Amino acid sequence: MAKKHVASRFEARLLRPREPRKAPWAFVVLPAEASARLPRRGRTTVEGTLNGHAFRATLEPDGRLSHWLKVDRTLCEAAGVAAGDVVALEMAPVAREPEPELPPGLRRALDGAPEAWAAWEHTTTLARVDWIHWITSARQPATRAKRVADALDMLASGKRRVCCFDPSGYYSKAFGAPEATDEQ
Repeated sequence: MAKKHVASRFEARLLRPREPRKAPWAFVVLPAEASARLPRRGRTTVEGTLNGHAFRATLEPDGRLSHWLKVDRTLCEAAGVAAGDVVALEMAPVAREPEPELPPGLRRALDGAPEAWAAWEHTTTLARVDWIHWITSARQPATRAKRVADALDMLASGKRRVCCFDPSGYYSKAFGAPEATDEQ
């Protein structure tokens, strides 16, 4: 029987990221209890409300087995909130994870590799989310390019999931929530 995921309701302070300076967005780190109700520790798409205003967003892993939510300028303005405010959030995972958008470099590479493309099309949506997250999480362009080449090789050899990738960032410490500034 599939695990039922119920909505989480909580209040949290909107934080301003230290970098980039003067960012037009804010963020919230989910409480552990809210994150524990989600289906996975990696990227997860949710629907919910912030002070009653509907949103749909992909939560990012915070590297501590929880998640963080980027609150863009549009949602802040619609809800009439700013960094430093305490907001009421309600959210639940979407019924079906949306198909991720292919980064242009990966799309071009897959177009030129029929065996890898065939394997890509036979992976699950969540596996594709993880492949893309693994590639795009590399900080250096050379590392991203190497990961694209490695992905093509792994897919062409029949691998359906990226190996050695911790989508939560917990074991590798590859991901984390932004650092908050003291200024609000």
